[in-house]
Amino acid sequence: MAQRAATRPAITPNGSPAAPLPVAAAPALGRAEKLELYYFMRLTRTLEERLVSLYRQTKVVGGLFRSLGQEADAVGSAYALDRTQGDILSPLIRNLGSMLVQGATPLEILRQYMAKGDSPTRGRELNIHFGDVRRGFIGQISHLGDMVPVMAGVTLSFKVRGERRVGLVYVGDGATSTGAFHEGINFAAVQRCPLVVIVENNGYAYSTPTSRQTAARHLVDKAAGYGVPGEQADGNDVLATYDVTKRAVDRARAGGGVTLIELITYRRKGHAEHDNQSYVPEGEIERWSRENDPIDRYAAVLRDREGVEPQELAAIDARVQAEIDAATDTADASPPPQALDALVGVYADPPAVPPLWFREGSGAPAAAAAAERPAGWGTYDG
Repeated sequence: MAQRAATRPAITPNGSPAAPLPVAAAPALGRAEKLELYYFMRLTRTLEERLVSLYRQTKVVGGLFRSLGQEADAVGSAYALDRTQGDILSPLIRNLGSMLVQGATPLEILRQYMAKGDSPTRGRELNIHFGDVRRGFIGQISHLGDMVPVMAGVTLSFKVRGERRVGLVYVGDGATSTGAFHEGINFAAVQRCPLVVIVENNGYAYSTPTSRQTAARHLVDKAAGYGVPGEQADGNDVLATYDVTKRAVDRARAGGGVTLIELITYRRKGHAEHDNQSYVPEGEIERWSRENDPIDRYAAVLRDREGVEPQELAAIDARVQAEIDAATDTADASPPPQALDALVGVYADPPAVPPLWFREGSGAPAAAAAAERPAGWGTYDG
């Protein structure tokens, strides 16, 4: 049967925050590692705040997704993976922190959102949807449950090749009601794939409250239906998140197969920056901000239990601010994409072709050919 934490997460059954619970101990982490967790959480939030500023200046092209209030679950879970072993994760649009842990940089995130020519997708994708398997993350997409079967296949390949690698895939609470989620986790369970499935229960599937899209009181209970272990933890507690994920990762690496983890959290911004959250009850967001902010909670733990001086946390904050400022200046000065960049990366090794390749051998009438713009027009010079 699914196992839940001995103490309940900081959430009540109706979705409102309860008093924050004591942070679970993570004895395997040293002081430097615990400070690094704080760094990644602060880096995630500061980077997203900068993106909001750029979005309002119309320098961000396309939508903007925030993870405000969910930084702990992305950072804590990704930190439990082992990059030296070749572990890989599949993030959601609200898992920017997990990508940063795996090696993504603020500069490339900024360039990507700003659709710059030197961005990871050369300005062809106006969002955060890009990946780098060499650094251990598959493209961040708005995939609901669709990446569960994909990661089942990825981790099955680890098993077939006898590699001690682990995969981790994030889904939201709404994704657990999709067929792709069911088929993917069921296949992975039967094949005993080394896969960790994290369900981020943040209270809403876009604008639909969790209680309106599933009758399950606890999503972790679904693990029993697939015959896999399940654990539930407080997703706003970065150390508890690390602990529960580390257990699942170790279990998967030892051949124990799939684990389903439900992280109880809350997103304090809408589905994207355009979403005004009119569906949220009055005062709910403010309560979570005041009583259960993951960074505030962790900073208090570091000060009160780990003996970290406020000046040390302030120094990390200043370091993050300087890194984001420098990355912003560089990204803002980056060039726009070139038209012919649209051909790059479409195929494994795209050929160089003339811009008007479609006219070759067409036998088009002279009048039609004369009406088309010449190959040397605009960006096609040279």
